[in-house]
Amino acid sequence: MSRELLIGIHPVESALAGAAGQVRLLIVAAEARNPRVHALEKQARGLGLRIEHRPRADLDRDAAGQRHQDVMAEFEPGNIHGEKALEDLLERAGEPPLVLVLDGIQDPHNLGACLRSAEAAGVDFVILPKDGSVGITPVVRRSAAGAAEVLPILIATNLARVLRGLKQHGVWLAGTTDGAEQDLYQADLAGPLALVMGSEGRGMRRLTGELCDFRLRIPMKGTVSSLNVSVASAVCLFEINRQRSQL
Repeated sequence: MSRELLIGIHPVESALAGAAGQVRLLIVAAEARNPRVHALEKQARGLGLRIEHRPRADLDRDAAGQRHQDVMAEFEPGNIHGEKALEDLLERAGEPPLVLVLDGIQDPHNLGACLRSAEAAGVDFVILPKDGSVGITPVVRRSAAGAAEVLPILIATNLARVLRGLKQHGVWLAGTTDGAEQDLYQADLAGPLALVMGSEGRGMRRLTGELCDFRLRIPMKGTVSSLNVSVASAVCLFEINRQRSQL
């Protein structure tokens, strides 16, 4: 399993709190004076993790322009899965399961925000296509505010095949599009559900849309015709939660 760099205080803090077993090395700038960085170092030492002090210039180089705040960590993600894990993830999911499918999001800040909302809304796992998506980058991790380290994520080599697998296991696919006739607040979203969100601008790909069992739209009352994908995801996920809470 390949290692990744977590860059900055918040991603490292979240990993130590929720996925310390996946942290392989804490890297601290020798010049660090920030009390929060020293607190992370103390926490890592208490967890028995390896710690290295390096010149700040080394962190500048490895962070490649990102704001590292004098701390980084080598992270070996255990929450990233391939297609073969679908059945296992569904078995571990809640009842009814709630899945978020993100079909080709390109902006890392949007993807990170979607993951953050998904974790907050209790999504069981997220599905991302291997191709045509930004992937789990350091910027995504920072924007996700810790969700990218703990939320199970399935990377689909063939998204259509994975969506068919969900349907075979009794999960309904609800696509979102501005042109849908069904109102989000009028649809029954309390059962086993995968919410499918399309990419910025383009929306869902044709085959993805064809596989959806029904489509939803968020009613808009102002002059703006659509919402950012991360905002739309949050609106839909918490409406699903609201409906389920009334059962």
